[in-house]
Amino acid sequence: MAAEVAVERAGELKVRPDGVDDAVWEALGTVRDPELDSPITELGFVSAVLSEPAVLTVELRLPTYFCAPNFAYLMVADAYDAVAATVGEQAVVIRLLDHFASDEINAGVAGGRGFAGSFPGLADDELEELRVTFQRKAHRACQEQVATHLIKTGWAAEDLATASLGDACAGQDLDRLTRRRAELKLPAGPDAPLLLQDDGTPISQLDLPLQLRIAKTTRISIEGNSGLCRGLLSVRYNLPRPEGVDQVATG
Repeated sequence: MAAEVAVERAGELKVRPDGVDDAVWEALGTVRDPELDSPITELGFVSAVLSEPAVLTVELRLPTYFCAPNFAYLMVADAYDAVAATVGEQAVVIRLLDHFASDEINAGVAGGRGFAGSFPGLADDELEELRVTFQRKAHRACQEQVATHLIKTGWAAEDLATASLGDACAGQDLDRLTRRRAELKLPAGPDAPLLLQDDGTPISQLDLPLQLRIAKTTRISIEGNSGLCRGLLSVRYNLPRPEGVDQVATG
């Protein structure tokens, strides 16, 4: 297995296996854990990338042996699609390690059977509905972050119902919000309302306080789960403790 190096970038610890082609690493960086809304490269979920003339193998890992198989399947399938689109004629194998359903997931992704075909009798349909659920959660959390920045610059909370994306502060939070909008096929231009319901209708001034509280709760939940998973992964695989993960998260 390839040696790992810890790389500090923009305040986040990234564990990158030695010798990984930049294009492959960039492709893997487009794959997000659906629940944590973070790239698997930043979470430390990429264990190794092994390149041979005929085949490129990516080994993935998760914080615990019992991580939800539907989330794991999404991650493995998305990694396969992202890398296969990058390497051209080279065959691609994505291998999930140390998980109770590794065999079923790895075989299902390799055979293109989908989640239902990989777990017959246990899955009623494919995972797109689950994916959309988590995309909507991430979108709400991103909206709350951008709205909070505007309030800090002097906007009154009740006036946010009339704000547009063009009013938002430029930066990573706004970039993430526009990407989430594009994924959900919601308006993402500068004239689009800043705050939208899941169905794309603007959030009214009357509903705004409740919707922002719900979105804040969603964001805190995502961030808390992300910290916990990073801590568990660092203990399970003896990795450097990620920045911002306290001692409680890892015991």
